[in-house]
Amino acid sequence: MVGCGGFSCPIILDFCALNGQGLAIHTMNIKVHTPASLKKSGRIASAKQFLLSLVATTISILLTFGTAAIIDGHKKKAAKKEMVKMLIYDFDKTIEQLQHIDTVLKESSRLEQEIAVHPEYFDSLRYKFIPAMVLGTTDFSKTTEKIFSSNIETFSTIGNANFIDEVSTFYMTRDNYKTMLIDTLKKDLNGQKLLQSPKDLLEISFPEHYFTNWIFLNDLKKIRNRCAQMMNISEEDMEKFSQQFIQDETKTDEDPRMMEMLEENDRAMEAIQQARAQYSE
Repeated sequence: MVGCGGFSCPIILDFCALNGQGLAIHTMNIKVHTPASLKKSGRIASAKQFLLSLVATTISILLTFGTAAIIDGHKKKAAKKEMVKMLIYDFDKTIEQLQHIDTVLKESSRLEQEIAVHPEYFDSLRYKFIPAMVLGTTDFSKTTEKIFSSNIETFSTIGNANFIDEVSTFYMTRDNYKTMLIDTLKKDLNGQKLLQSPKDLLEISFPEHYFTNWIFLNDLKKIRNRCAQMMNISEEDMEKFSQQFIQDETKTDEDPRMMEMLEENDRAMEAIQQARAQYSE
């Protein structure tokens, strides 16, 4: 007797027709399975879905980190430009001081030469040297210089070795100027010697001081202009930056009690003056 055999297929249906003697006269096997075309398209769909998911994830990562990098780069660029403008602004304030000194020394030199030829003019001209007398008290703000030289982040933010070298040169030149001119003037003008007599006045060499100031002034201007050109800072940029400082300097928080205090001070001083007058009688 032969029975229906099994097969390793997803679904197998065996129909066996038997004759009277128990012999198999017909066998029908029906196999149910997934068509090859459907299997292939399924794999393609899965691959496409995986690729789309990978692309989407990649784009998301690029957008996240790329945008952060762009923002960070923009902030660093803006910080760098502000720092550079702050340094050049400090240069400009120093140059303004030297330009004022230049004007005073030029006029003092002219007056000294006039008195050298006409000593009789001394009495009428000597008080015109008063602006020169205060030059010995000239000083420079070192706030920006200290920030530049003491903060390591300044060097990494700017990231330009040539610019940093020029800035250092500017401040070293300014220190030399202070020693060679301002300190010398302070010594020469000590005791108001220039107002005592033509002889004392002529001991002070204003033409020499004027020439020294002119040399330093031109050197500092050149360094300043090289720095601005090197970092692509225009005069319009500096004008806007300067206006910000001017506005900040002109802003004053007036105390509402200021006028009251002034009036109170006036009354107190008036009472004291009256009392002093009584004691002097």
